[in-house]
Amino acid sequence: MSSAAIRAIRGASTVAARNSLYSRGLLVSATSRSFASALPTEDVVLDRYVPPTAANGVNGAATATATADRLPNDERERNALFADEAARSMGGVTAGVRHDWTKEEIAEIYQLPFHELMYQASTVHRMYWNPAEVQQCTLLSIKTGGCTEDCSYCSQSTRYKTFVKPTPTMKVQEVLEAAKRAKDAGSTRFCMGAAWRELGNKKNAFGHIIDMVRGVNGMGLEVCCTLGMLNAEQAKQLKEAGLTAYNHNLDTSPEHYPNVITTRSYEDRLQTIANVRDAGISVCCGGILGLGEKDNDRVGLLHVLATLPEHPESVPINALVSVKGTPLGDAEMENDDIGNVDAFDMTRMIATARIIMPRTMVRLSAGRLSFSDAEQYMMFSAGANSIFNGDKLLTTDNPEFDEDQSLFQKLGFVGKPAHKGPTVAPAESSGQVHITKVEGTQQQQQAYA
Repeated sequence: MSSAAIRAIRGASTVAARNSLYSRGLLVSATSRSFASALPTEDVVLDRYVPPTAANGVNGAATATATADRLPNDERERNALFADEAARSMGGVTAGVRHDWTKEEIAEIYQLPFHELMYQASTVHRMYWNPAEVQQCTLLSIKTGGCTEDCSYCSQSTRYKTFVKPTPTMKVQEVLEAAKRAKDAGSTRFCMGAAWRELGNKKNAFGHIIDMVRGVNGMGLEVCCTLGMLNAEQAKQLKEAGLTAYNHNLDTSPEHYPNVITTRSYEDRLQTIANVRDAGISVCCGGILGLGEKDNDRVGLLHVLATLPEHPESVPINALVSVKGTPLGDAEMENDDIGNVDAFDMTRMIATARIIMPRTMVRLSAGRLSFSDAEQYMMFSAGANSIFNGDKLLTTDNPEFDEDQSLFQKLGFVGKPAHKGPTVAPAESSGQVHITKVEGTQQQQQAYA
């Protein structure tokens, strides 16, 4: 469905209807009072999505059912459709895309009673997404071990003695064969990771990676890389080769970060994210739970992500898979804050991310193997709509493809197709979602001139 078509079928209702909604208390919820008070108080109209039919289809033409309609795959094009949208409301819960969150507001959401947090996150998820559609990604380590960084959780650092043995960069053909296996198993995004601090002057290796990106993209798969720090020119070349997304995690809050890593600054990571974003590549950026952090550090990480100039396209939430020989792996027995991440911790983090970044995909990533099917379902219900699948997640175990397909069948999930945007949320297409819009005064004056 084109951008123009989606705009055309989203007709506005009256201010009177909006006032009626407010009078019935449907635009304010426990966690949205501060948000609702921050909304503009003038030039606000209420809009309700009208599903296309043979009678009201675009240009009079019959269209597919609303649940089959897809938004643009490019996140910027997709988000531009909703530039005039201030908030959505359903079932007593209000949410909207904001970049001015305070830590206090995020902490208030994070600390909600679990049942209330789950309800609100699940409702927000259904307002913006089809809860049955989950993206499947495969991550391959194309260059394992030998990293000079001192990330205290990482088994690939040369500073620690772990089970990981350094290996050279994989051949291009080997990577393409792995990508084909991933595609045949149902994965639609193929991610390649290399244990480097940065690409730097690795011109030969970078040339091979460019060939890998082109080859995987040529298979019809979306392509993601995580290669350490990038400069602006490298990001531009990766974009030209067909890179869909770039992963560069912040790991934890700015305050706790120096306790985990000293060889790369937080600002270094933010600069790479800016280089990627400026090149037009989707940003994949999240963190790891179980690094010895406190709840306020988890809130701090979410605050950084939610106040970026553009929210990441996807936010992976990882649970530390501790490895003997790393500082955090060896300290786990002495510190309850290290590696002690349960399903409720993961779900609380996912739910909060869903509420404050409603249009961002939230990815259930490392550590998923440690959770039961029922626990994973709780995380999906909280707003996770992307997973890593396959035999390995870099250097730690991850559920096999067959197990994931069985889980999808059990839960009634379908995979998101490659190079296709998400489906319009069924709750929106059926008219259950109330949409508040802000229209500029000048634009209105021109319309009435």
